[in-house]
Amino acid sequence: MLYSLPVKPSPNLPNNQSINLYASLCFFEGTNVSVGRGTEKQFQIYGSPYLPKSNFSFTPIPNFGAKEPTYKNIECFGEDLTAVAKVKQLELKWLIKAYQTTSDKSKFFNPFFTKLAGTKKLQQQIEAGTPETEIRKSWKKGIEDFKVMRDEYLIY
Repeated sequence: MLYSLPVKPSPNLPNNQSINLYASLCFFEGTNVSVGRGTEKQFQIYGSPYLPKSNFSFTPIPNFGAKEPTYKNIECFGEDLTAVAKVKQLELKWLIKAYQTTSDKSKFFNPFFTKLAGTKKLQQQIEAGTPETEIRKSWKKGIEDFKVMRDEYLIY
């Protein structure tokens, strides 16, 4: 069910689109890709000087939500997701695409990525070229185990 928050939860989540895309784009925080901090489209765009030049670019500058944004005053190339329809699941396609097209794969991930993902497995799958559908299948048992565990805590 759609719900519009009456107050933005963060200076970097300025609207419903950023909130909708947050879960999918937050993985970029563990990479060398910017999620648009230092722009007016935080968590609605992504880019890096290490991604191929394209029709879309942005240059982060200090603002209320980011005093020292990643790639401050450096042009970043990537993708504008402001017009993407409602995301109904965690999307990995943008992360996978950025990894596949970055100029130096050895510098793409940083140690924070493992904290965001919970284990090294997702990074290893992306590095190995595992398709998104196969990555999702690898989550199935963990999701099923969680649903069994949570049953006793559900109120209704």
